[in-house]
Amino acid sequence: MPVANRIIKEDLAIITSAVIDWQRFNGKTVLITGANGFLPAYMVETLLYLNDNVAGFNVSVVALVRNKSKAEKRFSDYLLDSHLIFLEQDVVDSIEIEGKVDFIIHAASQASPKFYGTDPVGTLGANVLGTINLMKIAVEKKVESFLYFSSGEVYGEVDPSKMPVKETDYGYLDPTLVRSCYGESKRMGENICVSYHHQYGVPAKIVRPFHTYGPGMALDDGRVFADFVRNILDEKNIIMKSDGKTQRAFCYLSDAVIAYFIVLLSSNSGEAYNIGNPYQEFRILELANILQKLYECKGSKVLTHKELNHSNNYLASAVNRSTPNIDKIGLLGWQPIVTVEEGFKMTIESFKQKTIQN
Repeated sequence: MPVANRIIKEDLAIITSAVIDWQRFNGKTVLITGANGFLPAYMVETLLYLNDNVAGFNVSVVALVRNKSKAEKRFSDYLLDSHLIFLEQDVVDSIEIEGKVDFIIHAASQASPKFYGTDPVGTLGANVLGTINLMKIAVEKKVESFLYFSSGEVYGEVDPSKMPVKETDYGYLDPTLVRSCYGESKRMGENICVSYHHQYGVPAKIVRPFHTYGPGMALDDGRVFADFVRNILDEKNIIMKSDGKTQRAFCYLSDAVIAYFIVLLSSNSGEAYNIGNPYQEFRILELANILQKLYECKGSKVLTHKELNHSNNYLASAVNRSTPNIDKIGLLGWQPIVTVEEGFKMTIESFKQKTIQN
């Protein structure tokens, strides 16, 4: 099926042109949990794009989602595609799938801090109970590879001298804080992966995404860069809800998705990899100014408020700087290339196209 959004179509073409053994997926079935989420949705579309653009290619995607109606809206371009099968359920419930499953990508998780205060139990459930449920399927189906979406939050508060952070450097994470429901459960999910690899031979791999942005990201998830994009789309001033001194590394979605597939197909089971762009690290205020300049013709300004203006449910991170060392995945041949100027421009344009199409 043709992809309607030009930016997404261009991204998918770039992703599938990467030096990856895409034929590994030909004739296979891929189970993707949380499939209509921001990051995994692009993986779904990448596989379906291969069907449409590579002669004789045939890969099926089983998309496990909690809300089928929401998923159908996200994948509206593919509703007539027989290669996309929706499985509506919560990943924490027992999962039964008939037929073969060759690859599993577990990305079902509440990643936005706005959920950590309202639904900490649901947040940790997908990472712990959901991972165990999927590992049982991985053992039963003898999958070729299993990819677990962890997070850069597993590092906690790392000593500044260890930034950019390596996969072996861990900081302080208080298990008695409600906000730790995310970071601690991601840590446990990782241990489930390596334990099933050790005991049952499941070829599990782990990715730790850092701040990732791009087409399809939720503009209401409470994170500051999503707020900035929404401000620009609404042609309003960019509103700072802090002093803007925290530092984050921003990775564009197409770069990140290439990395996810590289790790999924690697032979290095039981390993974790940072996925982010340390070359595009900025203070939040710097990012706001960059985006304002990109669209200064609208007359917008960056307005700074000294005090946070989040709701009580948004549990902000105490980490001042979050930047990955990507030397490890660099050994697999991956490097991010998209700048924040390029990436945010494409992101904003993708949302404008979506508005026009609707």
